[in-house]
Amino acid sequence: MGRTMAAAAAVIALVVLLGADQVSSDASDHRYKEGDPVPLYANKVGPFHNPSETYRYFDLPFCTPDHFKEKKEALGEVLNGDRLVSAPYKLDFRSEKDSEVVCKKTLSKKEVGQFRAAVDKDYYFQMYYDDLPIWGFIGKVDKENKDPSEYRYYLYKHIHFIIYYNKDRVIEITVQTEQHALVDLTEDKEVDVEFLYTVKWKETNTPFEKRMDKYSQSSSLPHHLEIHWFSIINSCVTVLLLTGFLATILMRVLKNDFVKYAHDEESAEDQEETGWKYIHGDVFRYPKYKSLFAASLGSGTQLFTLTVFIFILALVGVFYPYNRGALFTALVVIYALTSGIAGYVATSFYSQLEGTNWVRNLLLTGCLFCGPLFLMFCFLNTVAITYNATAALPFGTIVVIVLIWSLVTSPLLVLGGIAGKNSKAEFQAPCRTTKYPREIPALPWYRGSIPQMAMAGFLPFSAIYIELYYIFASVWGHRIYTIYSILFIVFIILLVVTAFITVALTYFQLAAEDHEWWWRSFVCGGSTGIFIYAYCLYYYYARSDMSGFMQTSFFFGYMACICYGFFLMLGTVGFRAALLFVRHIYRSIKCE
Repeated sequence: MGRTMAAAAAVIALVVLLGADQVSSDASDHRYKEGDPVPLYANKVGPFHNPSETYRYFDLPFCTPDHFKEKKEALGEVLNGDRLVSAPYKLDFRSEKDSEVVCKKTLSKKEVGQFRAAVDKDYYFQMYYDDLPIWGFIGKVDKENKDPSEYRYYLYKHIHFIIYYNKDRVIEITVQTEQHALVDLTEDKEVDVEFLYTVKWKETNTPFEKRMDKYSQSSSLPHHLEIHWFSIINSCVTVLLLTGFLATILMRVLKNDFVKYAHDEESAEDQEETGWKYIHGDVFRYPKYKSLFAASLGSGTQLFTLTVFIFILALVGVFYPYNRGALFTALVVIYALTSGIAGYVATSFYSQLEGTNWVRNLLLTGCLFCGPLFLMFCFLNTVAITYNATAALPFGTIVVIVLIWSLVTSPLLVLGGIAGKNSKAEFQAPCRTTKYPREIPALPWYRGSIPQMAMAGFLPFSAIYIELYYIFASVWGHRIYTIYSILFIVFIILLVVTAFITVALTYFQLAAEDHEWWWRSFVCGGSTGIFIYAYCLYYYYARSDMSGFMQTSFFFGYMACICYGFFLMLGTVGFRAALLFVRHIYRSIKCE
């Protein structure tokens, strides 16, 4: 049943995504005759170093077009903070213009102040011409050998568009701002401005199908690729050395244990057992808070499935650069469709642990990840509304998300839960559990949960941290990331290391006669999420120029949700690996 639901979810997700992708490109077949109007949309403006803090283009007092029109946007575009409106420039196909006047206007003191504040914060603008992204800065600050009180603030008033075409198609567009056509905004006084633009058309042989390549190639330039491959080879060597080292130790120790236990059984039946065999009557004793444990496994499995599907779509080529909002659409749709997996895994495992209140378990599963995410969204959306930023979701979009959650996510969660409850699977324990638990001997401090989590999280984190920088620079900056194959290899390495380190630590825990390994294996597996959050602090203060309350709250707020998702997903991987290992070693000895 679970596999069927997962397959159905994958098919529907692909259909929805490809359908949504098709809609945006069918709006125009991207073929034009000379003099035909080509769609140009102004998107947003914002401080260059604060990628989440973006505002509508016409929040700044630019020239407004005669026919002002807002473009209808897909769910993913709105979630991405895109708000496309018709731009004031007319760039008809192969129609050249020289110093064409957009408008003449007198900027009031307030408008001059607005522009000056924007120039001071390095505001850039972004537009889309025939679905090709273009951007540029709106002005510059003259700081040469000057005290901050003497800085001069200038607004660019003349924009040059250079457009490349191949037969009847637009291939490339670049924007340059004329450095000598400036408006001085330094003083608080009214200023007369004449906004101009120039359009030049040039022919190129680049085929239409390859027009997006220039955006994706920036992340796969030879020197970037060298860094990525170096990072992967470094991670692989580390992983091979450590896994080899741990495997050798574990195999040798386990072999010795098996020989010893077999010898003990032959020589003296009444001799007292030691080590992990000593606790065979307790090792399969169900954990505390089993409803929360099962819900964590359900949510972790769902997030793992979501990640795998996202990787499949990325490797197929759905997330090409500037495919506006495709990733957000995919995340929302696939998360909604995979909720049945969370329901199935959680209630079936809860039933195996002899839990009775499966409805409460299902509610807990539904809220475990969505609850904190919803609360964080409410807080950050309020911040965005206060700032009047484009990151604030319109009421209609919130209604759509609520409908998806109530009409797709919740019913699938319940269906999965009912299927899991009726699966009647029994927990397969090779050893019988005794009536009363043994007392756990006093253990040194480094055997505690927190030191073990620190050990477990550091190793997987060290395998991925170089790649993390590139992902952060893409998500929280303007760098483009397209080498998903390398990212997928790093993800596999992360899973392998997480599973292996959790198994090793579980063995050492059982050897110390500590039988409470269930929760420990989960939190040790998931502890990489905490390390990633610690990396967020380093990245924010040392590697980025982000500033301001809104950007800071967005960065740390959404990264907290992502790291929590990683904690649940890798915790599930760690526990599953530990469970396989524990079953295997206890199956190999005779349990009375």
